[in-house]
Amino acid sequence: MAQRILLVDDESDILEFVGYNLAREGYEIFTASNGAEAIEQALEHRPHLILLDMMMPVMDGLQTCRELRAHPETADTRIVFLSALGEDENQLSGFEAGADEYISKPVKMNLLKSRVNAIMRRVAESEDVPADTHASIDRERHKIVVGGIESDLPRKEFLLFDLLVSSPGRLFTREEIYSSVWGDDVVVGPRTIDVHIRRLRRKVGDEHIVTVKGLGYKYEP
Repeated sequence: MAQRILLVDDESDILEFVGYNLAREGYEIFTASNGAEAIEQALEHRPHLILLDMMMPVMDGLQTCRELRAHPETADTRIVFLSALGEDENQLSGFEAGADEYISKPVKMNLLKSRVNAIMRRVAESEDVPADTHASIDRERHKIVVGGIESDLPRKEFLLFDLLVSSPGRLFTREEIYSSVWGDDVVVGPRTIDVHIRRLRRKVGDEHIVTVKGLGYKYEP
């Protein structure tokens, strides 16, 4: 079955051009012209990836991203902003809203296809993680081991996972996580932990990292 991509943009020519080229890569393409329509399409078709414009009528990209993250059905869906707003503050706003990546327009189609293909490979790899596989950490080599398979982690993800597995079953509050992983003197947004947790779950399995709503997270072996 083909992997599914939802394209969200208020410019019909972009939807047509990008959709045509990604369909040629073998993906099943769905489109939406505003944020409200995007949420409806996402809940109906459950895409593996959402390419989301920032400036749109009815509901802009930031609000759409936050709404998608609030729905259990789309909370872990890959969301990538594809926007002409390329300034640093716009990108930061996108990540704070819950996006996984940010691609600035204009972008060459070959580069966009390459980025999308890389994301979809990671999607496929995460879906292959066994549901009941034990996850552990190799602190000496800064790797995690899931079902005997080693994976490298970016530094912050490694520190976060190391903290959680240090006391299995213990609830770590968001404040404790911020302090231990980012430090008291570093200002990070409220979505930063959520993004890192989401990425970790894709690598170690959803059932291992448990959310305690309104409080924090814990690791269950």
